[in-house]
Parts: sequence; structure tokens; C-alpha cells
Amino acid sequence: MKKIKSICLTLVVLAAGLPGAHSETLRTDINPALLYYQAFLVAPSPMSSADQEYLTSKAGREQKLPERFGPICTGYDSEFSLARQAVHCAVPCDWGIDFSRGANAMLPHLARAKALAQAAQLRVMWDLQRGDQTGARDDLLAAFVLARNASRDGTIIGAMVQDAIEAIVFATVAQNFGQFSPETLQQLQGGFDAAPAPGTMAATIMTAEFNLSRWCADQVRQLQQQNPGNEEKVLSGIRGFFEPLADASSRIFLGTPLETNLCQRLLNAAGGTSDGIVKLFGEMDPLYPRLAEIMALPQKDYEGRMKEFDAQIQSSPNPLLPLFLQRLAHVRAREFRIEAQRAMVQAAIQYKLHGESGFNTIKDPFGDGPLAFQRFVFKGRDRGFELKSAYAADAAPFALIFVETPGRAFQISGPKIGEEITK
Repeated sequence: MKKIKSICLTLVVLAAGLPGAHSETLRTDINPALLYYQAFLVAPSPMSSADQEYLTSKAGREQKLPERFGPICTGYDSEFSLARQAVHCAVPCDWGIDFSRGANAMLPHLARAKALAQAAQLRVMWDLQRGDQTGARDDLLAAFVLARNASRDGTIIGAMVQDAIEAIVFATVAQNFGQFSPETLQQLQGGFDAAPAPGTMAATIMTAEFNLSRWCADQVRQLQQQNPGNEEKVLSGIRGFFEPLADASSRIFLGTPLETNLCQRLLNAAGGTSDGIVKLFGEMDPLYPRLAEIMALPQKDYEGRMKEFDAQIQSSPNPLLPLFLQRLAHVRAREFRIEAQRAMVQAAIQYKLHGESGFNTIKDPFGDGPLAFQRFVFKGRDRGFELKSAYAADAAPFALIFVETPGRAFQISGPKIGEEITK
């Protein structure tokens, strides 16, 4: 494996040095997923725990990166060369996922995609420290386009990873805002606007999520066909595939382990038969289109409709409904937060380029006018500005601080926004 990786690295380095290997002559007809898979293959080994701890420490957030991070950052050059090429691809991204496998479908690209975005954070810090505006711009845009392409697998996990990567990109812009030149910020906004359209949670419901429910029903039917007349073995097989699936879903989306009596409640609701379980899965079919419609609504309409839908789910005797449908209701808030952040970054860039008049051209997607603006003073020093949306996240207005001058580290977002980082 090490030898193969070494050969891949050598070929990438050689290709980069070939005549004509410039951005204007790169192929644009390649499936971006192929370039990303190649990029993941040549990714360097993870950083040491000591270096990772330094980057997240108070000192790491306040000081210039030590010289030892130079070789670490350049170690990602081959991976980012391929990710940057994918930005220019003119064909849709197809990850080649076999969804006929249902819950067993493998999605190995998503964790690698997020890891690349986290590496982009480090590389941008290093690029800006060395005055490489072009490198910082290209690394951020490579991560941003990868985010949009991550959602092209059509899964809810893919859409969540898209939002997570976009949040990383926007936080990187805000944290280093004062180090970007106006020209670079303008180019970044142009790249954000030209990127593929974002995948949505609503779209995943009628593709992967609806099909997952039907796949589970098919698994029960297959067990019935394989064990004719042996209901006990069929029910045992149902427990074998359903319990791990349900537990993983509960942990990922609801943050809690599977309740221990869920399978027994499922059997009780099904009348103790596998046919009854197939019927319970069938009861969910008409609910998916309704949920997809609600998930596509703007926030002012969404909240009330979702409360009604959630109440129906909770009152249903079908124990599958909360497991398969309630988890989907929780992820819509992620999209609202990202929507607010997109507007904040765009407004911050317009403010940097055109002042107050430019800032006022960007509307708060959850308000009646521009985002709320105020200078941010920390320990008696003006360190930047804070933008705030009317969207209430976690019972508090959603805000982001754009850092314009270096100094002591503080939280730029979240419930402790503006507070000093002490550890």
C-alpha cells in the first residue's frame, strides 16, 4: 500500500511539472468524484497529536504558525492540486454509490471530504501568513466546491457534510477576514456564486431516505421468502438487521442511543408478525412527500408546519415514524444556520469592498432588511465587526464576528460568542 501511494504521489508531482499542465488546459470533462477519490488517495498521514493540540490551543489561535507547519502544509499539495482541478469540471459529480444496498451502502468519501476541508483551514492560515493570497483563495474554493459536490450522493448525511464544510469555510473567512485583500475577497465571492447549487435536505427525503424505508420493507420480505413458514426465524432476522440500523440512526441524528425496547414495541405494534412489520413500513410512504414539502418551506412557514407534523409523529402508534421521520425534522435547522452564514459572509465582503452602501445591498434571509451590524471591541480594542441575523438559533440570535486585527483569541460564533478562549 505504501509503495502504491508513493507511485501515485510521484505521478502527481510529475504531472504538475509537465508542459501545458496549467489550469487553462486542464480537462474539464472528468467526473469530479474521480479527482476527489484520487486526491484522497494521496492525502498525507494525519498530523501528530501534539501539532493538532497546538492548533486548537490558545497559543495556536493567537500566534503565527511555527515553521514546522510549513512541511505539514506542503504535504497536502498533491491532494489540493486534484481538489482544485475538480473546481473547473463541467460535468456533474457522481460518487458511484450503489443504493441498491440500502443501509449497507458505503459512503467513504464523506469523512475524507470533511478532513480535506479541515486541512484547508490550516493551509489558508499558512498561505496568508506567507502573503499567498492566491493559494488561500484556491484552497478555500476547492473546499467549498467539494462541499457542494459532497451532497450529490443524494443522502441526508451528504447534505449534512456539505453544510459542515461550508461552515468551516465561512468560519475560516471570518477568523482571517482582515488578512484577505479586497481583490481576494471579491474573487472568493465570485467563486462561491459560481459553485454548484447546494443540495437540500428536502431533496434527500424523496431519494435516499424514502428508498431506505422501502429497502427495509424489502429486507423483511426477503427474510419471509428465505424462511417460509418459520416466523420465529424471520423475526430473529429482522432484529439482526434492524437493531444496528436503528441504533446508528438514533445516535447520529438524535444524539441518543436506541431505546432498549424499540424492537419489542415494533413487534407489539405489528401484532407480533412480520407481515405487520411490512405494513408499518408501508404506513410511512405517504408521509415522505408531506415532509419533503415542509422541509422546502422558508423558516417563517416551516416552524408551524413542522410542529404539526411532529405532533402527528409522536402521537402515532407506529414506532417507526419517530425513528425514520423525526430525525429528518432536526436537520432543517442546520440549513437555516448555513443560509444565515452565507448572507453574513456576502455582506461582510460587500462591506469591505463598498462600505455601508454595499453592506446594505445584502438582506438578512430571516429579517426584513440588512443584517444587524456593530463594531466588536474586545478588551478595549476594536478587533472587527459582528453581524447578526434575525434567525433565532438555540433561543439566541445567530451571529458571526469577522476578525480584522490580530490579538487575543475569542469565540467568533456560538453561545459563547465574543468570550475569550482560555484553554
